[in-house]
Amino acid sequence: MDAAEPAAQTLRELLAATVTALEAAAVPDEALGRMRAPRRFARSRVIEPIGRAWRLGVLLLSRDCLLYSTGTVTRAVEPPMGTANKSPEAEERREDRRAAVRGRFAEGEVVNFDVESIDLDVPGEPLVLVSGQLMVRWSVSGLAPLDRYLAERVALLIES
Repeated sequence: MDAAEPAAQTLRELLAATVTALEAAAVPDEALGRMRAPRRFARSRVIEPIGRAWRLGVLLLSRDCLLYSTGTVTRAVEPPMGTANKSPEAEERREDRRAAVRGRFAEGEVVNFDVESIDLDVPGEPLVLVSGQLMVRWSVSGLAPLDRYLAERVALLIES
């Protein structure tokens, strides 16, 4: 038996308990999507739906206990016509909102895209193993034990 197996099992149990708590409290989840580049005759990018998850700070957790690191977030709204932005970054954000609308997400829905799946058997950033304990890197210098981090994030979502 591999030494990592009990830790992986404990991680899966922790994630399952977190999902159960979120569902019991009826905490709303958010959409997950993948940006698709324009196809041959289409001129516009589209965010395709790939699932749903709860945002827990730097982590996204799906109902089937899959973990993702956060990517980019937008809202599915059609930006008003005639708004000209001088900033390329602002225009990029407008195009992301349009791409979410083209992906047929509900009007106003929060869409997380460019998310990275975290392999639970070999965790990578933002999950790190420190002295045998699974930690989450929630900022450049901030580390917290995953169980405490998830409990705090769930409590914040339930309170709001």
